[in-house]
Amino acid sequence: MFSLLWTLLIGLVVGALAKAIMPGKDPGGIFMTMLLGIGGAFVGRMIATVLGVWAYGGIAGLAFSVLGAVLILWLYRRFFRKTEVVV
Repeated sequence: MFSLLWTLLIGLVVGALAKAIMPGKDPGGIFMTMLLGIGGAFVGRMIATVLGVWAYGGIAGLAFSVLGAVLILWLYRRFFRKTEVVV
């Protein structure tokens, strides 16, 4: 239970960091970016766990969470970009 809450908390911070790393207009605003950060924290945690470098409160855990959030934010922008209609 504690690990889930910790991941959610880190995800909120990581979402803000991902937005700072990848500035620009996002469809959905800052709240969507923070939700993507939470997803990124889970993705980063899975990647770091597979590689055997996950540590709670450690730099590796935070770095992989940011990496996961940037990856998800990039995918989100790529697939859910608003298309401009030229008239």
